[in-house]
Amino acid sequence: MVTPKSVVGAWVSAFNRADADAVASFYTADATNHQVAQEPVVGRAAILEMFRREFSNAEMECIVENLFEDGEWAILEWRDPHGLRGCGFFRVVSGKIVFQRGYWDKLSFLRTHGLPLPTE
Repeated sequence: MVTPKSVVGAWVSAFNRADADAVASFYTADATNHQVAQEPVVGRAAILEMFRREFSNAEMECIVENLFEDGEWAILEWRDPHGLRGCGFFRVVSGKIVFQRGYWDKLSFLRTHGLPLPTE
C-alpha cells in the first residue's frame, strides 16, 4: 500500500542519489514546493528545474531522523553530514506530493557548501 510515509521514504532515496528526474516524479503536475527560505516553486516542471539547479550547486544528503505520518501528511525530520538540520511537511494524495514545505537555515547551508551569500 502506498502511504505518505512510503512516498517520502522513496523521495529521500531519490534525493540522496541526486536524481532530479526521479525526485520530480513524486510530485503532481501542479504541486507546490515551498522551502521557507525561498519563494514557493509551483508545478512539477519548475520543481524539476529547481532540483537540477540545486543538485548541480551542492552535494546534499538527507539523513532521516524521524519520519511520521498523519492522514495525508508525512513529516520528515532530517539532518545532513555537515550538521544542518531541518524538517519537511509533505501532503500526499493518491501517491503523489501535492504540497511540500521545508524549514532549514539557508545561511548555514550556503556557508557549509561555500556558495555565495545573499547581498542586500
